[in-house]
Amino acid sequence: MTGLAIGVSSMKSGERALLHVGWELGYGKEGSFSFPNVPPMADLLYEVELIGFDETREGKARGDMTVEERIGAADRRKMDGNALFKEDKLEEAMQQYEMAIAYMGDDFMFQLFGKYQDMALAVKNPCHLNMAACLIKLKRYEEAIGHCSIVLAEDENNVKAIFRRGKARAELGQTDAAREDFLKARKYAPEDKSIARELRLLAEHDKALYKKQKEIYKGIFGQRPEPKMKTNWLILLWQWFVSLFYRIFRRERVKAD
Repeated sequence: MTGLAIGVSSMKSGERALLHVGWELGYGKEGSFSFPNVPPMADLLYEVELIGFDETREGKARGDMTVEERIGAADRRKMDGNALFKEDKLEEAMQQYEMAIAYMGDDFMFQLFGKYQDMALAVKNPCHLNMAACLIKLKRYEEAIGHCSIVLAEDENNVKAIFRRGKARAELGQTDAAREDFLKARKYAPEDKSIARELRLLAEHDKALYKKQKEIYKGIFGQRPEPKMKTNWLILLWQWFVSLFYRIFRRERVKAD
């Protein structure tokens, strides 16, 4: 679309902008009755983040690609990101994953079904999962949870998404939610040693926390005193009275003898 292309062309990589596109450079006098549905002569407002420039690498503009070409371009970006991730270049890897995800935007995914949808998700979901892995390493846990949740919206039993969301939750101190994720992940991958290790770490954390709380309460309230036997004065008085009566009775008996 002409207006959006003009606005984006003036942006720098990494920049965010709110772009206002007049109807003349948008969908025109007729509007659009397909997806997206735009009324006639409607001005448009776009919130844009420019992740990077695709340049001429793919040989044609994204909008001119076939479905297979677009998925292929996204897959190549994903592979580039994986190579950067192995070199621990996390920010650069994330940029490639974001560009791959951009090929699989909502407007594109909305039009897919059947095998094409499966092909697209086979590229898109791993990019979200790899983004989550990068973000966990960068200690950006909330964002990592967001990417895992996107995958789980499409595939609720995805073990990697459940596990990585659990990792991020554990780092945020959300131990109950993290344990729930790890237990669910173990259900689908019972032999996975990473899941077992995380559950063990949570158990050790809980044990250490309980011990610490016990020490705190002990310092506040002190040791519980041993119970002391209460003196029952009524019993003592009764015993003294019986003893006195016995001595008087014995004395009177001696006098009689």
